[in-house]
Amino acid sequence: MNRMHIHINVKDLEQSIAFYSTLFGAPPVVTKGEYAKWILDDPALNFAISDSANQTGVNHIGIQTDDRDGLSAISKRLKAAGETTFDQEATSCCYAVSDKTWVEDPSGVRWETFFTHGEATVYGDDEAQAALETLKNQQASNVACC
Repeated sequence: MNRMHIHINVKDLEQSIAFYSTLFGAPPVVTKGEYAKWILDDPALNFAISDSANQTGVNHIGIQTDDRDGLSAISKRLKAAGETTFDQEATSCCYAVSDKTWVEDPSGVRWETFFTHGEATVYGDDEAQAALETLKNQQASNVACC
């Protein structure tokens, strides 16, 4: 089963945990420092919040797969869509270890497709945003010079 993923930057983590726990009728399955996550079956959703960003709102959305084959299938579709993708293997992010493919849609919304296969003791880095920016700049340079 694939599960939708939404990660939102919030102003106040504790207030947001209370709000979303009431909305979902369940407490988060992970709560660490600046981060909380719910894994819901109805709707099938991996919902995360964090207060570590300067700006509130949607951080990124995505699709979580149950296995590497599911990730491979979605990654191939993203690559076929013609947008710049960035792949990561065994990366630590959001207190988990995952393989991922990142992409920005034509409007600049970040999408993450991922398969989680372990836990991490740290929140992790957001190297995907920097990598996507670098790839887009390289593409722009290639187009400009041709």
